[in-house]
Amino acid sequence: MTRAVFLDRDGVLVEDTGALVHPSDVRVLPHVVEALISLRSRGWQLVVVSNQTVVARGLASEAEVIALQRSIEATLVAAGAPAFDDFLFCPHHPHATDPAYRVACDCRKPRPGLIDRACARHGIDPRKSVMVGDRPTDIAAGQRAGCKTVWLRTGRHDDAPIETTTPFEIPTADHVCDDLLGASRWIARGAA
Repeated sequence: MTRAVFLDRDGVLVEDTGALVHPSDVRVLPHVVEALISLRSRGWQLVVVSNQTVVARGLASEAEVIALQRSIEATLVAAGAPAFDDFLFCPHHPHATDPAYRVACDCRKPRPGLIDRACARHGIDPRKSVMVGDRPTDIAAGQRAGCKTVWLRTGRHDDAPIETTTPFEIPTADHVCDDLLGASRWIARGAA
């Protein structure tokens, strides 16, 4: 089995601007390329796992979310970063505008469904893996999947937890730092 770094997208890879739907609004965060290069050079798979309520709210289709992710990845690769091994997202929300997406799913973080699916798909051992996120739901999902966790202090980390049908306590991460580069350095020191 292999190991992976699971990455939330908004607030970890790109600036969290709220409902991100247009490639022109994407702002890659500082040091992301350097961090991704470092992680891949040490043999980590890189998997993006993201709640994308823009689908449930009718702001974008699932295909548009995938296209936006491809655009983000192309921007990062053009800057020298490695390609991601996978991108999984949850389109659901407890109060979705579209009733088809108003479901109690297993993929909306803090539930670990996205991580579980990636592990099954790629032969990843979650106990050897790390979840990096900027929200308490990211950390809770990583812990529930059995991963180590890194909580990024991005300015949004103090926001109220996102709406969820799954109750959870505000978790304590294994490591806290300011950005993905700090997370990659902690991981490189063998802490995970």
